Amino acid sequence: MKALLAPVVLCLCLTPVWAQQVEPAPKADEGFSLMEEGAKLLFRGLMDEMEPALDDMAKAMAEAEPVMREMLRLMGDIRNYHAPEMQPNGDILIRRKTPAELAMPDGPEIEL
Repeated sequence: MKALLAPVVLCLCLTPVWAQQVEPAPKADEGFSLMEEGAKLLFRGLMDEMEPALDDMAKAMAEAEPVMREMLRLMGDIRNYHAPEMQPNGDILIRRKTPAELAMPDGPEIEL
């Protein structure tokens, strides 16, 4: 029993010394690189989630392009129209300017 007591006491005495070792503090550069890596992972995750929606939107825009081009051709110059107005029932009206309104200047020139 006495032969076993000495090694146990020695182990118990050395344990607190081993537990009190302090790890070196990380360098300031490492903190920034960890933040950069975290931001990269965040943005990669967002792009992975958004990629299917962006692909669908690109397909929808490709399908809508001919219709939009035709509408722009029919409209002509956007300055020929008043600003959109919302009616009480929810309709949106975009009135075409009359020839007299088109001949009038828009207002005094703004100096920059």
